[in-house]
Amino acid sequence: MIVVDEEHDGSYKQEDGFIYQARDLAVARAKIESCGVILASATPSLETLWNAQTGRYRWVRLSDRHGAAVMPKVELIDLRASPPEPGRWLSPRLVAAMTETLDRGEQSLLFLNRRGYAPLVLCKACGERMKAPDSDSWLVEHRYSGRLICHLTGFSMAKPDACPYCGAKESLISIGPGVERVEEEARARFPGARLAVFSSDTVADADAARTMIEAMAAGAFDIMVATQSAAKGHNFPGLTLVGVVDGDLGLRGGDLRAAERTFQLLMQVSGRAGRHERPGRALIQTWTPEHAVMQALAAGDRDGFLAVELAERQAVGLPPFGRLAAIILSGPDASVLETFAQAFAAAAPNGQGVRVYGPADAPLAFVRGQRRKRLLVQAERSVDLQAFLAAWRSRLKPPSSIRLTIDVDPYSFL
Repeated sequence: MIVVDEEHDGSYKQEDGFIYQARDLAVARAKIESCGVILASATPSLETLWNAQTGRYRWVRLSDRHGAAVMPKVELIDLRASPPEPGRWLSPRLVAAMTETLDRGEQSLLFLNRRGYAPLVLCKACGERMKAPDSDSWLVEHRYSGRLICHLTGFSMAKPDACPYCGAKESLISIGPGVERVEEEARARFPGARLAVFSSDTVADADAARTMIEAMAAGAFDIMVATQSAAKGHNFPGLTLVGVVDGDLGLRGGDLRAAERTFQLLMQVSGRAGRHERPGRALIQTWTPEHAVMQALAAGDRDGFLAVELAERQAVGLPPFGRLAAIILSGPDASVLETFAQAFAAAAPNGQGVRVYGPADAPLAFVRGQRRKRLLVQAERSVDLQAFLAAWRSRLKPPSSIRLTIDVDPYSFL
């Protein structure tokens, strides 16, 4: 038997080197071996849900939590009506709830899926944003280590005392919060509380993660500030309050799965609260409480949200009702890349039930010295997409300086 736990998780999609979706390969391997496969999740992916609804998969539902525990109450904090103080990130309502939780001797978890201290560092004298060399990606400030790090390329440098572009002294300022900054505020607000930060920066390996999880479960911390590292699967008996610092973070950008992923992640992290006898509560700070994701979370209506999301995907032919493929072209010379991208797009075969969009600059158009262009192929499910892509690629060979990558069923649109 093959078990794929948290089958919805995007980390099963491998996007570097050999591109594949591990969940789908598990299903294919189970078919080859004639063995059973279980895709397990409290928040299933729309692809898996659709296969279950159409009878391709057998659907086994677990309707209750283990033992006496009940689902936590989810409340929305409208940041337009109850904003944090200037320079702070926790709203008065969330601070009050944390105070009550601490007074009862219970634990809180503050969730923000953003590593480091601040996601952007800029110069207030010239306005320059600190970026990685030969890349468009911003450098993230990590105050624990005193370094600026690119989470895309791995570039790292000590935070300078002066702006490298205009030379202004002490002009670099930190914009926005990461978990380190939220921990700093929580420590200032609750000086007597025991705090920990759980992220890939503070937990170096599996043993360190296990040690921190066991310490939290044993009550060694009053407040944990965490990224998605702590959002899934962990059981903290004393944790009764979850505070989501930026509920809208995952909704930004043009990812077709943005709403689905945000709902899954916030439902998972909310579920860390109240897993034993004491009831749990989750407070989600948001600037858009009217958004369908936020409304579904507050109502505890997973099935309703998934039904609406499926209907919207079906209306426009997006997965699981249609198929997508991304074509990424990259090269060091912008003009050579643009010429080939246009020629390659013009060479696309005519196919019924297939649409080709692009070429267009990728959202991250410059990475590690390489310029990047993207095309998107949308096809009906009846189309043999692999055959279409193979025929297209055979029509035009890229220059040696240009790399062509094809990603069927893309999860990232950067």
